[in-house]
Amino acid sequence: MNSTIEQSPLYPLARDIKAIGKSLKYQVHRQFGRVDAQLVENYLRQHDVRKLHIGCGYHMLDGWLNSDYQAIPKDILQVDATKTFPIDSNKFDYIFTEHMIEHILYPQGLSMLSECFRVLRKNGTIRVSTPDLQFAVGLYQDRKTDPQKEYIKSSIEHFIAEDTNGNDDVFVINNLFRAWGHQFIYDEKTLRNSLEKAGFKNIVRCDLGQSSKQALQNIENGERLPLGSFQPETLTLEGEKLEDS
Repeated sequence: MNSTIEQSPLYPLARDIKAIGKSLKYQVHRQFGRVDAQLVENYLRQHDVRKLHIGCGYHMLDGWLNSDYQAIPKDILQVDATKTFPIDSNKFDYIFTEHMIEHILYPQGLSMLSECFRVLRKNGTIRVSTPDLQFAVGLYQDRKTDPQKEYIKSSIEHFIAEDTNGNDDVFVINNLFRAWGHQFIYDEKTLRNSLEKAGFKNIVRCDLGQSSKQALQNIENGERLPLGSFQPETLTLEGEKLEDS
């Protein structure tokens, strides 16, 4: 019976309508049930030091208000990072977003960082980790470093299904730019400029897992890629919202 239904020319349309209906029902429940508003209220009431994690996926951090566009678990705040956050201004001390900003367009990234600036308290800090364009471009050079060789090898093993005909670096670079829904890959200068446009000051580059702020140490998802690949690929900048901002 199910096989017959699935062969109907109307099945794809019916399936899509059902999915849309389910999504609308979910959104109505979250909005009118005040699910997200209650999550924010509860978190702010229970924490003096407030930390917002944007784009958490399945990497939920203890003591943080974890948020994501697809907030299926009820304890994750639903946030569309391209729009106004459902959070009042000047509420958080720290914001962390990891391998998320590259999934939205450059103007949307500017909007997201401006929203981060708005919801941070004075002297609050943002930490942004994202793939590094300079590292990706460097993979194409003839003389490759050992970390570059290891990154290419690991990427081929885990993510590239095609026959590269020996052009491994070309396939790995293209995969970094186009896979996983990536929209814009930053280099340090461009990400720094975006943070500055949003109002952040004292912008510094950090090694993976390292920070002068204890709350921002060792919070990246090391299981995202083998550490030998994740570390050289990742660009991390921190910026502060100063008192005179």
